[in-house]
Amino acid sequence: MCSNYALPFGIALSIIIAAGPAGADPTDQKTPLVHLENQNQAERDPSASDEPAGTLVLPQALALALTQNPELAAFSWETRAREAAALQASFFPNPTFGANAANFGNRSIQGFDGDVVTLELSQLIELGGKRAARTEAAALTKELADWDYESKRIDVLTQVSQAFIEVLAAQQRLSLTQQIQELANQMLVMTSARVQAGKVSPVEETKAKTARASVQIELMRAQRELEAARKRLAASWGSAAPRFEAVAGDLNAIRPPPSLESLLQRLANNPDLARWATEITQRQALITVEKSKVIPDVTATLGASKYLMPNDYALVVGFSIPLPAFNRNQGGILEAEHRLTKAEEDRRSAEVRIATALNTAYQRLNAAHAEVSALRQEVLPGAQSAYAAAREGYRLGKFGFLDVLDAQRTLFGAKTQYLQAQADYHKAVAEVERLIGGGLDDGALASLKQEASQ
Repeated sequence: MCSNYALPFGIALSIIIAAGPAGADPTDQKTPLVHLENQNQAERDPSASDEPAGTLVLPQALALALTQNPELAAFSWETRAREAAALQASFFPNPTFGANAANFGNRSIQGFDGDVVTLELSQLIELGGKRAARTEAAALTKELADWDYESKRIDVLTQVSQAFIEVLAAQQRLSLTQQIQELANQMLVMTSARVQAGKVSPVEETKAKTARASVQIELMRAQRELEAARKRLAASWGSAAPRFEAVAGDLNAIRPPPSLESLLQRLANNPDLARWATEITQRQALITVEKSKVIPDVTATLGASKYLMPNDYALVVGFSIPLPAFNRNQGGILEAEHRLTKAEEDRRSAEVRIATALNTAYQRLNAAHAEVSALRQEVLPGAQSAYAAAREGYRLGKFGFLDVLDAQRTLFGAKTQYLQAQADYHKAVAEVERLIGGGLDDGALASLKQEASQ
């Protein structure tokens, strides 16, 4: 697990998601993309699966979710079940033991001594490559379960990252509201002193008290929102009562997003798309399975008969084979071919759907980045300057209380908007990285490595 807690959330998530086995080719669609190089630190260190009671950082939250998320645990059992099904498909048919007695009621040979007792051992011999085709199809079905698990795992990582961002934003929103409350208290003290000095009307003091009461309501709302966000984050690892006290991170780490075209070229790394290569291969294997059923199997029999009255033995050898006169599995083959065609259409539909989702997420990311830049460079400095001037002017008696209150609301409204834009940016980064199956900077890093090698 990445230990660089100061990284931006999207970048930290991309590092965790993109990490794979040494030497793995991320473009190889025959292998699930998201085998986290360490299924995580939590699997090597049991203490990593315990929720900390103090400050929580993003890698710890991700490790907790990967080891304790209930939905992810259910997917892992499905993978194991299909692994067992693949094992079962590789077995040979069991032999069959049979016994029978004959000549009961025969008029020429009377009594038990005239009976014939036959013992037989039969074995079904599969022809047409049925076992190999069945084993291959089962193995591909198991690989599909691996892909489904990888998709769910990235979903969990993305959801945890976004929930973590919401908690961090709620913490900062609460801190901002507490600052507003402190300023409201200072304004009330300043206004009360000016009223006692006879410089302003007592109505100004009433306005200051009303403003402080309004801020206290906002403070309680911010506290409730933070508690709700903490519980949503803890629920991702199956906890109903979060033990952590706070989360730590940096929402100010904002970078310009890469171009949409470069991200669209990396959609093949999305496990929801990459799985279709395995899906198509699995459907083709099922066609092979159905075609192998056209060739009938042979049942070979070997046994011995004991004639009790002459006290002699006879060897029994035989075989049986069904005649494919009517059923040549035409329907089964046609069904498998139709399902292959359906899978190809589903893959095209998934490509369009995921490309559209990436386009939508990218627009949100781009809009959030532009909003953050505008607020940081233009709105916040102006609002801060206006508030400082209004407060100083009120202290000197040049402005009224409403002027200060309006400037204060503008400033903290801009700060709240800036905080929300930062959170939207980081959540959009996590969503885009989910869709491209890696970090935003992976393409740029790959280009730099290629240039360096040349």
